[in-house]
Amino acid sequence: MSPNQSRISRRIAAIAESATLAVDAKAKALKAAGRPVIGFGAGEPDFPTPGYILDAAEKAIRVPSNHRYTPVAGLPELREAIVAKTKRDSNFDIAVENVLVTNGGKQAVFQAVATIVDEGDEVILPAPYWTTYPEQIRIAGGIPVEVFADETSNYCVTVEQLEAARTPRTKALIFCSPSNPTGSVYTVEQVRAIGEWALKHEIWVLTDEIYEHLLYDGATAPSLPVMFPELRDRTIVLNGVAKTYAMTGWRVGWMAGPKDIIKAATNLQSHMTANVANVSQRAAIAALTGDLSASNEMKVAFLRRRNLIVKMLNEIDGFSCPTPQGAFYAYPAVHGVLGREIRGKKPQTSSELANLILDEVEVAAVPGEAFGPSGYLRFSYALSDEDLIEGITRIKNLINQG
Repeated sequence: MSPNQSRISRRIAAIAESATLAVDAKAKALKAAGRPVIGFGAGEPDFPTPGYILDAAEKAIRVPSNHRYTPVAGLPELREAIVAKTKRDSNFDIAVENVLVTNGGKQAVFQAVATIVDEGDEVILPAPYWTTYPEQIRIAGGIPVEVFADETSNYCVTVEQLEAARTPRTKALIFCSPSNPTGSVYTVEQVRAIGEWALKHEIWVLTDEIYEHLLYDGATAPSLPVMFPELRDRTIVLNGVAKTYAMTGWRVGWMAGPKDIIKAATNLQSHMTANVANVSQRAAIAALTGDLSASNEMKVAFLRRRNLIVKMLNEIDGFSCPTPQGAFYAYPAVHGVLGREIRGKKPQTSSELANLILDEVEVAAVPGEAFGPSGYLRFSYALSDEDLIEGITRIKNLINQG
């Protein structure tokens, strides 16, 4: 190897570790070492996968055909279930040929980006954003163009901001409502305005609908290609069973889009992972063909926790937390804390503040730098009420007492 050659390719060396997974791993490691750590980092429901889904998986594992390779695009029965579910939940009519089953929603996002983005294409990325979006854009050779909306606008970008970011190289927009990391939900009027803008400028839309069933206070999350049928040929819908059915570890997601895009993404997947594990696919069939009662029970708990955590965060001196209408995240602004002395330290960034909180009171939250600008913390309230109260109380005592 030449002395000038790196052992790791430039493209892969440039990838940042997933901050959310890193925080969760650190919290779990400390907990395993006997520390009383409370983790607010993981973006996954704390409930078990519903029993009827487990029963389907247990039955499937005994069927020899599930021990073999199956079609790359997914089991026909699962693709049909996704078609039916999409009509039921979004009133969006698609065909089996419009669906590709992926190893979790994360693979769906990557393959969607990789399929439409060429080297140098720009992808507009409303911020705060899910930490994986910009890295996947860069891996595909694209350029993420961040458009930031702060807490005063409930973290929702405007069409005027999107238009200011648009250039002749703009290829796509990534849209996520309800949002990770903020829990914000765009209003119907905001979604309509964004759809009209994308349609006018012939911009692709990658719409991440993974949190579609976690909505509160009467909020709705209309699907863009339903509101704008003219956008169907330039829209890719990203989804999965992880959040709705507490199935993060089962790794089943999907992308739904134009047939030529799905065909190209299927070709890509054939050289990456081939089919998703068949037992997981069988479990997903049970999930999607069942009702939403288990999900609705989880939502009751999430709503209670949301109300609790928002109230408690806003009692911390220097924190300001809007009330999220979706998902299971709270995203307080912490500008009022930065620069203040806390136990002999003066955190200047939300990353430094998150580290201080973990070191001093053993509570793990994800800093805003993982999702865009500094000055914020993300708290997942997908944990028990008891841990939630204890964790936020520790932070409140730390910050308010200085």
